[in-house]
Amino acid sequence: MSNVEAVIKQCVDVLSRIKDDDTVPRNIRRSADSVKNILLNTKESPAVRAASSISILDEISNDPNIPLHTRTLIWNIASQLETISVDG
Repeated sequence: MSNVEAVIKQCVDVLSRIKDDDTVPRNIRRSADSVKNILLNTKESPAVRAASSISILDEISNDPNIPLHTRTLIWNIASQLETISVDG
């Protein structure tokens, strides 16, 4: 498994945890699920998937209703996805 695939898998795992967390508002869980689906879409390049995901994650991290622990997880996922280079 390449480094890029490992990063994506790790992010998908955390997004699944967020999606299944009942303490997280429904709209944020829905967004986490859509980011997960974007990351799993192998028709797009990893860089495109990462960029699309970061955009959505940035939006939901600014939601005033997001629990603090979830915001931290979102920031960590975005940081991980930022390591995916355009040529990778």
